[in-house]
Order: sequence, then C-alpha cells, then structure tokens
Amino acid sequence: MGRRRPAKRKAASERRFESILLLNRANRILKKVRISEGGISGTVVDPKKIFQICLANHATSIILGHNHPSGNTQPSKADEQITRKIKECGVLLDVAVLDHIIVADDRFFSFSDEGLI
Repeated sequence: MGRRRPAKRKAASERRFESILLLNRANRILKKVRISEGGISGTVVDPKKIFQICLANHATSIILGHNHPSGNTQPSKADEQITRKIKECGVLLDVAVLDHIIVADDRFFSFSDEGLI
C-alpha cells in the first residue's frame, strides 16, 4: 500500500482525472483514454462510456486509473463501489478489469496488488 513509483513525476494535479488503458489479448496497450475530468474532490465515472470505448476499440481487458489530488493513495468507498460496478459490467461483456490504480504524488495504490479486484 502506498508504494513509491520509480520514476520522478510532476506534482499532483489540482483536478481529478480518470483514465483507462485498453488492452488486447496479449495485454498490449491498444490505447490510453481519459474518460473524465473533475474537481479536487471527484469526477463522474460512467461505466457505459467506459465499455462503449472498450467495444469500439476491440479491447479484451482494461486497467482503470485515476489520481487523488489530496496526495492520499487510499481508495474511498466511492472508489471501491465504482470498481466493483465496472468489474461486474466487464464480466457481462467479457472485458476483464485487471486493475484500478490510484496515483498520488510519488506513490500509488493498486486494487490488484491488494487483492481487491
């Protein structure tokens, strides 16, 4: 939990961003898409939009990611709920949700690493 990233990055953004990595069957990145941009405390994440993009790009799996401008890498209850909801949608559409990564300053939290996905 809260491990350091090896590469030095710019300071955290003042706004929250949610992005997805679209992957093929070989887990190669097809595309990175920013799906939403919000304020300091949150952003709207629409599973319909995520899977519309996945299907249009023939993605077989995805990795979710967003930043926490606060610097806290711990997932909120809302983060946990939307992750579960997106994972359930992925099961129905046969698009695997491999991870959800939260980035804050020079640290990150991985739902996969913590056994939460």
